[in-house]
Amino acid sequence: MNQVNELTIKDTSANPAPLGLLGFGLTTVLLNIHNAGYFEMNAMIFGMGIFYGGIAQIIAGIMESRKNNVFGFTAFISYGFFWLSLVGLLVMPKLGWVAPASQISMAYYLGIWGLFTFFFFIGTFKLNRALQIVFGSLVILFFMLAIGYATDNAQLIIMAGYEGIFCGSAAIYTGVAQLLNEVYGRVILPIGPVK
Repeated sequence: MNQVNELTIKDTSANPAPLGLLGFGLTTVLLNIHNAGYFEMNAMIFGMGIFYGGIAQIIAGIMESRKNNVFGFTAFISYGFFWLSLVGLLVMPKLGWVAPASQISMAYYLGIWGLFTFFFFIGTFKLNRALQIVFGSLVILFFMLAIGYATDNAQLIIMAGYEGIFCGSAAIYTGVAQLLNEVYGRVILPIGPVK
């Protein structure tokens, strides 16, 4: 009888979650400083949306698949493409490729992302408190923006900007906490219980 030897390959790749969380967080903070009315929509936001919010998160998501993390894989790739699609919605009309998105179509766009994010928020109940805050505040952000666009309420969009700054800051904190906790091998910044 032949004995079959199993080959076990250990995954020694780096934890991609801090990259994904920081890509999301920094880009979200900068866009929402704009939404809060501090500066105009500009190339800085587009560049962050394409490269750090978009491509870096997609890379993190692909790396999460090696870790067998379906939540991280789906979240980082989805939100990476969210950022690329948002830049596309804003840039393609300026290039003359398509008509600009109407206020109501933007409300639907933001609303469907809010619904999508709500399901991820439910998933965070099995993860940690920091991710619950990130995804919970992101649900609120998307719905505030959707309602703001649907009702043409500039004041609500400004308020959403401040809420978005909080959401992005929570993602930055979570990314930095995961990074430092891993580097130091102990809790430097708490993220809450992991179930």
